[in-house]
This record gives sequence, C-alpha cells and structure tokens, in this order.
Amino acid sequence: MKLHRRRLLKAAGVSLVLPSLDAFSLSGEQTSPRRRLVCICAPLGFHVPNFFPESAGIDYKPSAYLELLQELRNDFTVISGLAHTGGSPGFAHQATASFLTGAPGAGRPGFRNSISLDQYAAMFIGGQTRFPSLILSGEGLGLSWTGTGAQIPADNSPSRVFARLFLDGNTADVQSQVKRLGEGLSILDSLGEQARSLRSELGSDDVNKLDEYLTSVRDLEKRMASEEVWCKTPKPKVDVAPPTDIANASDLIGRARLMFDLTHLALQTDSTRLVTIMLAGSTNAPPIPGVSLGHHDLSHHGKDPGKLSQLKLIEIETIKTFRDFLSKLKSNREGESDLLANTSVFLGSNLGDASSHSVRNLPVLLAGGGFRHGQHLAFDPLNPPPLCNLYVSLLQRLGIETDRFAHATTTLTGLETYS
Repeated sequence: MKLHRRRLLKAAGVSLVLPSLDAFSLSGEQTSPRRRLVCICAPLGFHVPNFFPESAGIDYKPSAYLELLQELRNDFTVISGLAHTGGSPGFAHQATASFLTGAPGAGRPGFRNSISLDQYAAMFIGGQTRFPSLILSGEGLGLSWTGTGAQIPADNSPSRVFARLFLDGNTADVQSQVKRLGEGLSILDSLGEQARSLRSELGSDDVNKLDEYLTSVRDLEKRMASEEVWCKTPKPKVDVAPPTDIANASDLIGRARLMFDLTHLALQTDSTRLVTIMLAGSTNAPPIPGVSLGHHDLSHHGKDPGKLSQLKLIEIETIKTFRDFLSKLKSNREGESDLLANTSVFLGSNLGDASSHSVRNLPVLLAGGGFRHGQHLAFDPLNPPPLCNLYVSLLQRLGIETDRFAHATTTLTGLETYS
C-alpha cells in the first residue's frame, strides 16, 4: 500500500508537518531537496585587504583568506560592497542586533527591532523538523529576534545542545513532558476563550492589541502541539561522543569548532534546517601561537603592523575552521547531491572595518545552497545595494515565495541558482 503524505496529514486531523519517514520514500512520490540555511556572524569582522580579492568576476585572484578555501572555490561566492540601510559608525558594535533583521537605528534610544531572517523562515518551514531553529553563540547573545522585536536567548553550552538534539529522556521524563504539554494546551484554550469574550467591551486600539495577543496564543498552541508529537518520537542517534564545554572564553577557535560540529550533526540528522551562529570576540588573548593580545583590541588595530600581524593569525584560524565545516557538509551525500549543495551557508559581519567602526563594505561570503558560485560579486560600496537583498535570495532558495524582507524589495543582482 502506498503512503501519501497528504493523506496522512488529513487523517491526523491537525495541520502538522510530520517528520521524514522511510515509508514516504517507498511510495514513489518525488520529493524536493531539503533546503537549509546557516547564518554566521563574526562580530569583529575581518580585515578587508585579506578578505576581498582585488578583482571581480570568476577569474579573481584569491585574497590571503580565500586562498585557504581554494579547494572549495566553486562552492562559494565572495560578495563586496554591501551595507545595511541605516547603519551608523557610532553604533557599529550594537549593529549585531540588526545583522539578521535589517532594522535601522540599532543602539539608538527608542530602537525597536524586527524579526530576524531565520525566525521569518521558521514561520514557513520550522514545523518540518523537531527544532524550528537552532540559535548558537560563542559568548552569550545570539542573532535571532521574534516578530515583536524580542531577542531569543542563544545556546552557548554545546553539551546541553547535544543533549537536546540527541539524548532521549527516560520513559517517566517523556510522560511527564507530555502531561505538561497537555496541561499547557488546556490553559491556553481557557485563556483564548476569555480573551475573545472581551472583544465587545474594548476600543479599536485595544482590539488590535488583543488580536496580537490571540495570534501569539494560537502560534504557541501550534508549537506545543508539534512539540507533543516530537516528544513521542525517538531522537536520532549519532556515533559521536558528547562534546565537552570549553570554559576558557578566550578560546575563540575551539568554541567555534564545537558550534560548527553541532550544526553539522543537526543538519545531517534533519533535526533543524535553520541555524544562526554568533562567533566569539574575546577581550583576552586566545590560545593561538603568536597572539598575545585580545581579539577585540587587535580588531581596533589603527593600522599598527604588529596588531595586524596578530589579527591575521586569529582570522586565518577562523577561516580554517569555517573551511572544515563546509568540507564536512560537502562530504555528506544526500540523494544525488550533498549536504552543502542543499544548505545556504552565509558568513558575514555587522562591521566593514572594526578599527574605524565602518559599517560599509561588509565582508560577505555565501557557500552552498545550489547557487552558481566561483565568483567575486562586487558592488560599489559608495552606492551599495542593501544586504537584505541577499536575504530575499536566501528566503526564495528555501522555497519561501517573497520578494521582500525588511527594506529589500528584490533579490541580489548577479546571484543565480542552478535550478
């Protein structure tokens, strides 16, 4: 008997996207590739002369950092000349808040953020996996924000993230969790009915606020119903030892490697399809030979040759770790393709030049995702397209039909896909 996904969804009686099951692949139905997105922010940027090539197009001579990625040259595009609309050098560091949202005015009084790229995508595809998104950080704050502009706490303990992804609780724990979810749904049902009964007594402004509240209640109900399904579904098993958290906050590279390894496992097991990673930028000297100053101090080098030399050592190790992550994704076969080809990996920063606090000419590298790569896509930094144009391209690649995100109304010119 053939099992059809639509038939099962209808029989379930609720609008839920079920996890991928072997039975579906036996039915003869053609399924499209699972599209994924990983967004990585280096909050102190990269030294531009070592990052960007001098020439544009497909025949560019690689920069010092891109030389480290030459084995993957046809799997990535380096993009120069982009900026966020409304960015300000006076609040360059605070602009990490708007890195994935594009909201102008980060750091200024009265600033209100908007939804981040990953959370916007999660509204459409987050229900397809156990975890709608994974929010990682090497030093505390993350990159993800809700539709109301509230920051979502980031996970900075790889051991806890690994446990959430792959370690099942005992039977009593699972039953207790299911019970709590059921009780939570009952409470929400009651709250929703009480709130709806108030509509006739409220003015128009209050009705709008109430509608926002009811929408959030409905969204929470859907998430809890989905969590109940996943709570009863065994977690995937991986033949990997649980990671050990790195206590040394200055070990930027070690922490980045753990986050990349977790991301690889999460994507490989289809535990999530949306990941954000905030890399660390410690004020203390990292354990890298030849480096005696903190990353933050070195990024504000003032063109001092000694600081630039040490900064290059840190950034080279960062790029190497990023390269190893891409290589792992590429080595995983997925149908007739590989995991990297089905995963858009976006590496960038809120800073074009940390030393001068410039927010122009942001360093951007896009790998995988089925885009046509192997080029340096160069724009005029004095007349830049918004970085959010790239975000529209990334959303469309996830199968989300939109031509808008934040202040962008189109895709990024020159960035094409294979299909």
